[in-house]
Amino acid sequence: MSASTPGWPAGAAASPTIVGPLGLADRARRWWLRRLGRAGRVLVRHRELRVAMMFTAVVVTSLLGTLFAPLMLLALGPIVWGVPHVVSDIRYLVVRTGYGQRRPLWLLAGVPLLWDGLGGDLVWGFVGAAAVALVARTPLRRRLLAAASLLLCGAAFVSLGSLDEIVFGHLHNVFAVALWWMWRRRRQRLHWIPIVVLVMAMALLLSPLGLYLAREFGGMQRHPLLLGPTVQLWRLAPGLPPNLGLRLVLAFCLMQSVHYAMWLHMLPDEARGRSTTMSFRASYRDLRRDLGLAAIVIAAIITAGIAAWSLLDIKMAGDGYFRMVRFHGLLEVMAGVLLVLERPARPRPVESGQARRSASGPAPREHRGRGRS
Repeated sequence: MSASTPGWPAGAAASPTIVGPLGLADRARRWWLRRLGRAGRVLVRHRELRVAMMFTAVVVTSLLGTLFAPLMLLALGPIVWGVPHVVSDIRYLVVRTGYGQRRPLWLLAGVPLLWDGLGGDLVWGFVGAAAVALVARTPLRRRLLAAASLLLCGAAFVSLGSLDEIVFGHLHNVFAVALWWMWRRRRQRLHWIPIVVLVMAMALLLSPLGLYLAREFGGMQRHPLLLGPTVQLWRLAPGLPPNLGLRLVLAFCLMQSVHYAMWLHMLPDEARGRSTTMSFRASYRDLRRDLGLAAIVIAAIITAGIAAWSLLDIKMAGDGYFRMVRFHGLLEVMAGVLLVLERPARPRPVESGQARRSASGPAPREHRGRGRS
C-alpha cells in the first residue's frame, strides 16, 4: 500500500502486513454490529454505556478465569499483555497528556524512574513523585500538601521493609482503576456498575468461599512448570497462612487482568476526543502518530522475545519482564499526581436546554500550549 493512503501520517507507508488484517477486523466488527441492530448502534454512539458494559464484562470474565485457572493467568498475562500495557502507559500518561514536553519533569520524574528501573529502592520513586507535585500547575498550598502526603507514603513503604515491592504491586493494580475513574468527568452514573461488580468479585475471592470454589474447579492444579501455588504464595503473599495467602493470590490475579484491560481498552476509549468508536485502522493510525513506527516495532520485538523466552523458561521470562518494567508503577503514580492536582474545577451547572460538552480527559498534546515548561 502506498504512502498516499488517506488519513496516514505524511510520508508514512501503510504496510499491508498491518493494514490488511485490521481491515478484515473492521469488516468483521461492522458485520457483528449490524447483527446487533439498534443495540449495536447505541453501543457505538454511547461511550459511557459502552465502557460500563465492557468493564463489567472484563470483571466477570476475569473472575471466571481466576476461579478456573488463576495460576495460568498469573503466568501468561504478563507474557502476552505486559509490554503492550506499558506502551499504553507511556502513550496516555506521557505523550497524550503533554507531560513529556515539560522539561522540569525530565529530571524530577525521569531520574527517579531510571533509578527504580535499575533496581533502586522504591522510596526514591515517592521522593520523585513529591518533587513532581511541587512543580504542578496548581496553587502552592495544594502542591505542598500533595508533596507531604507522598513523602509520608514513601516512609510507610520504607517501614514495610522487604515487603514494600509486594504491597506496591497489589496497590498498583488498583491504581489503574483509580486513574480510569478520574480520567474525565461523566454525565451519568453508569461507571458505578462495574465498580460495584468489581468490589463484589474481590469480596468473593478474599472470602473462604472464593478459595473453595477455585479448588473445586481445579484452578489450583492448572499451572505451568515451576509456577505452582507455593511459588505464587512466596511471590505475592509471603509469610501469611496458606489459605489467607492463596486468597490474596486470587485477588491479585483478578486485579492484574482488570489492570491490563484498563490500559488496553477502557482508558483508550475514555481518552478519545469523541464518544463514538473508532475503526481498528484508525486506532492504529493514531497509535502510530503518537509513538512513531520505530517505537511500535521495538515494542513488538520485545513482546515476541519475551514470548519466545517463555517457551524455554516461563518463570525466568516472567521475572525478566517484571525487572524490565518495574519503573512503570511509579510512572502511574507520578502522572496520577499531576492529573489530580491539575484537574480543572468542576464546571458550574448550566441552564436547562444548554449544550454541555463532555470532557475526554487530558488535552491531547497538539492542543496544549507549547511555550510552558
